[in-house]
Formats: sequence, structure tokens, C-alpha cells
Amino acid sequence: MAASAMETFTPEEIVPPNTSNMAAPAMETFTLEEIPDLEKSGQAERAQWVLNAPEPPGPWRELIHSVRETLLGPCGNKLLALKNQPGPEQVVLFLQGIFPILVWCRSYTMTKFKNDLLAGLTIASLCIPQSIGYATLAKLDPQYGLYTSVVPPLIYAVMGTSREIAIGPVAVVSLLLPSMIQKLQDPLADPISYTKLVLTATFFAGIFQTAFGLFRLGFLVDFLSHAAIVGFVAGAAIVIGLQQLKGLLGISHFTNKTDIISVGEAVWRSVHHNWSPYNFILGCSFLSFILFTRFLGRRKKRLFWLPAIAPLLSVILSTLIVFLTRADTHGIKIVKHIKGGLNPSSLHLLQLDGPQVGEVAKAGLVVAVVALTEAIAVGRSFSAIKGYNLDGNKEMVAMGFMNVIGSFTSCYVATGSFSRTAVNFSAGCETLVSNIVMAITVIISLQLFTRLLYFTPIAILASIILSALPGLIDLTAAYNIWKIDKLDFLTCIAAFFGVLFVSVEIGLLVAVAISFAKIILISILPGTETLGRIPGTDMFCDINQYPMASKTPGVGIIRVKSAVLCFANANIIKESIMRWVTEDQAEDTKLANVKGHNYKLLILDTSGLMDIDTSSIASLQELHKNLTSHGIELAIANPRWQVMHKLRLANFVSKIGGRVYLTVGEAVDAAAPDAERATIQA
Repeated sequence: MAASAMETFTPEEIVPPNTSNMAAPAMETFTLEEIPDLEKSGQAERAQWVLNAPEPPGPWRELIHSVRETLLGPCGNKLLALKNQPGPEQVVLFLQGIFPILVWCRSYTMTKFKNDLLAGLTIASLCIPQSIGYATLAKLDPQYGLYTSVVPPLIYAVMGTSREIAIGPVAVVSLLLPSMIQKLQDPLADPISYTKLVLTATFFAGIFQTAFGLFRLGFLVDFLSHAAIVGFVAGAAIVIGLQQLKGLLGISHFTNKTDIISVGEAVWRSVHHNWSPYNFILGCSFLSFILFTRFLGRRKKRLFWLPAIAPLLSVILSTLIVFLTRADTHGIKIVKHIKGGLNPSSLHLLQLDGPQVGEVAKAGLVVAVVALTEAIAVGRSFSAIKGYNLDGNKEMVAMGFMNVIGSFTSCYVATGSFSRTAVNFSAGCETLVSNIVMAITVIISLQLFTRLLYFTPIAILASIILSALPGLIDLTAAYNIWKIDKLDFLTCIAAFFGVLFVSVEIGLLVAVAISFAKIILISILPGTETLGRIPGTDMFCDINQYPMASKTPGVGIIRVKSAVLCFANANIIKESIMRWVTEDQAEDTKLANVKGHNYKLLILDTSGLMDIDTSSIASLQELHKNLTSHGIELAIANPRWQVMHKLRLANFVSKIGGRVYLTVGEAVDAAAPDAERATIQA
């Protein structure tokens, strides 16, 4: 018989699952007469619903559904409904699912465009100097930062779902990439080969991000918990700040390592030899100016534009000062040549074969996860303020596509920038057109103004990066983590000190390892809780949390505190239940004078259990045998779809006499004698 056949059996006809001549386990179904001890027709009917539920969708069907939902979103159901309609309508809905711009552009107005134009120009004034600075942080030529602020924002504007997020290079990713790639290729010895590896890592990052979205693997990103991100970003901010001392002090030779000890030693050696006080004075002066404008912008909301244009003003003024005074001849280090023009093709630069491709792919995976985590966190923060929903899977696909195409057009990994997104939001952006305006502004700058940046001091770029770092260190969040969850705080400080004293990737790895260990501990040590009826209600809750909850004579109720019952925790839960039954029954027998107070029925509340495996079914069978040897029957209450389906396939329901109920209350009412039921209701 096929596993999905829905025939009706009596309990005697149900073949045990270990019968040698059975080809496949039979799917159990039950009639109303076979359900024991159910006197009310309503309870019997509801129990029948539980026992004879339809077969749940299989993994392949769920995978196809998830890919369709990710690609098409709300338009998917419409497309299926219109499958018999003319082809053009299907094509339009399909394109709207992939490119959300086709949906919101129909209601776009001139008023929205004016707001987006102002916001786009504002974030462009912040983006241009930051992009140049972040490119130097990534150990790339300055133009690569500008390239990264052109193509990725345009792609995201077409495919993204966040209205406020500003796309481009960010500090953490710009630090993370060289920390891993320079182990494969020294950027000073062979900058061209280093650039090729960075672009290849960007390609792999885009591929991984797209796969995460298409196959709904966003849970992998969640392994970087909030606590891990807080510690990691804070440690990275300090490392970035220390590395900017090279530009701020005008140091020529600096370490490629990122840990605080190596950077500190490099700074100490340089200070005692050759460094330029003019670089330090110029950089600190404009750093103070940028921080002061930020202070004014926070005090007076109307001046939100002032801290946004302060970095660009600093670049313009400092460049004029150096040009007019010829300060570059007196030790001020300058950017010199920045290649202009549109993004050149970099397809021929991708290194998709060779001995280093595996390590580059690993770097791409790490950067993909970090970039996605930052972008989704930024996007959700501002979508919550505006009151609309952000589609996480569509975000991953959009980020992936923009980085894949970016790797073809001389861009390194781009993501959502919190500082630029905050400016974009404050400037009153309405849609992603602000990103398009920003990208066009950067294109114009690449075409016309790169020669004017020849005399831009490197100390100014360092001061711009330093000015963005205080916002990355969230002391309030760290304190709240400490106050709420000490194990989460351990993850936070492990990431912080790992980045600070070892390396960026080690700090990240330690944080993920601790988070993963926490998940394993929660999974293998789920625990159980005893339930009692809340007086005057049909609710059953933990008697330790609600001391007023009363036990039902002769009936024990246990809830498993885990979403999955599997090989890792099934035996632990089984032993915990048997230990509880033995100890609690002995205590009740000793202390209570109620005749028959010893347990006759154990109800297992599986309302929180999402899935089970074969190991857990074997443990349930052993649990049933052990309970039977103690004279206790087993019942299941409120099983979820997948759980009930697998219990029926294993013929476990027949072994427990069909005692499966929709709720704990119905299980208790079905088991209680008339007199006890009347007492409970009274």
C-alpha cells in the first residue's frame, strides 16, 4: 500500500512497523468508533481532524515554493491564477515580482522626485569622499570606491525592496576583504593581482548572497547574532581607527596586520622615526570640523544637511589649501592620480581557476554573510520606522545580483551603509530614486572632477573614516546584552577581543562558534515543564511559572521545550520524562491522601514541536513501553502537521491506542472520570 493511501483500519488490523514482509509503513487512519474514551461528538470529531489530516508537502515541493515566493513574491499567486491568461500579462507579473521598481514607479509623482533629488544629492556629497577613503582602507586604488558607488546602487534600485537604504562601500567590509585577501597576495608587491582576487571574492560573495535568497537560507546569516555583530563591529571600528593613523600621521611604511598589538608596534616605531606633523595637524583640524558639524546636526534637526556635506567640504577646502600652498612639497601626502571615466569591464580580471580560488571563495562567503547582516539590519531598522515590510529573501537576491554584476564592472563588495542611510532618511527620501541620483552624481564626478582630486591630502580621507567610527561602537547595546543574557555577552566580548587581538576573521569565527555552541546546548538540553490548569480556565501552563495552576488527579501533563525532537535530544527528553514521572509520582504518593492520585495517564503536549526524526520516534516508542510497565498510558496533545504525519507513518498512533487530541484540555477531559470532571469544572 502507498504511504499516502487513506484507508480505514481497526486497531487489530494495523500491522506493526517491524513486520518483516511489509514493504513500506502503512499510513494510519481512524474512524470515530476507534477513538477511545471520547464521549462528546465534538471532541471525537476534532480528534478525527488531528488523526486524519492530509499529507503535508514534501521537501521538494517546499523548495520549489520557496524559490517561486522569493522570485515572484505576492505576484506569484496572481501569476498562477492567470496561467490560462494571455502571455503578456504573465510576463508583466513575472517582471514585477523580480523588479519591484515596476510596481512602485506607477504611483511615482513629481513631489516624490523633488524629495528624492534632494536626498540623492545629499548622500552623494557624503558618498564621494567616503568611497575614496574606504577604497584606500580596502587597499585598492581610490577609483574603485567610486566605481562601487555607481553600478551596485543602480542595480539595487531596480531589484531592492528597502526605500531608504543607501548602497555603496562600507568600513567593515573594506577592512574584512584585505584582512583575508592579503594573505594570498601582497597588495604592495603586486597590486594588479591583489585587485583581481578582490574582484573574484566580490563575484563569489554575490553568488552566495543570491543563493541564500533563492533557497531561503537566510538562517545562515542569523548565525551572526545581534550580540556577535555588536562586538565584531566595535572591535572592527577600533582596528579601522588604528589603521587610519598611517594616513593621519603621514607614515610611509605600515604593517599589513590588523590586530591591535601589531598596529600599535608599527605606530610606535614610526613615531620615533619619520612622520609628518603637518599631516597630523591638517587631519585633526578637519576631523574636529566634521565632528562639530555632526554635533550641530544632532542639536538642530533642520541642519541635517550640514554633517552630510561636511566631508565633501573638507575634501574641497583641504585640496585647495594644499594646491595653493604646495604643501605636498613639505611632507603632506596626497592622493595623486585618480583614474576617471565610467566603470571599465573587469570580466577578464576574474580568477575562477587556479590554486587560490578555494580560499578566495571562502573569503567571499565570509564577506557575503557580514555584508548581508549589515544591510538587512539597516533596512529593517528604517522600514520599521516607516511602517512597511522588508522582504529579507528579496533583499538577499538583490544584494547578490548587484555584487555579481558589480564584479563585472570593477566594483568590490557593496552593501547598505548605516551612516549614509540615516542621512538619506533625514533628507526625506521617498524611494530608491535617491540611489539613482547618487549614482548619477558619482558618474558625473568620475567624468569631470577626478583630476581636481590630485592634491587631496590622505590625512583628510583618514579623518573622514575616523569621523564615521564612533557610530559603530554601541555601548548601550553592549550593556543591554550584559543585563539580559550573560551567554550572549560572552559572544559579544569574544568577537570584540578576537577582532582586536587576533584578526578580523578569527573574531568573526569565534563569535559564530560560540553562537553555534549556544544553539547546540539549547537543542540537546531542551528540558521539560509540568503543566497545570489555570483556575477558571481551560488553559494549561507551567506550574513553576504559575504556582496557582493545579494538577489533575491521575493525569500528568508534560510539555517539551524544544522546536525539534531529534537524535541529539530525544534520549535526554525521554530520560527526563521518566525521571520526572518516577520522582513526582513517589512524592505525590507520599504527601497526598487522595485515593488514586498516582498517575494513570501521561499527556505529552507537543504544541511547540515542529518536527521529529526516526531517532525521536524510537525514543517515544521506548518511552511508551516504560510508561506501560509502570501502569501509565501515553497520550499526545496538539501535534503539528509534520509530527502527526510521521507518527502515523511509523504506526505509533495505534500503539498508544489512538490517544491523540487537539488540545491538552480535551485530553484531560477525555481521561477524567465524571466525578473528577465535575470537581474540576466546579
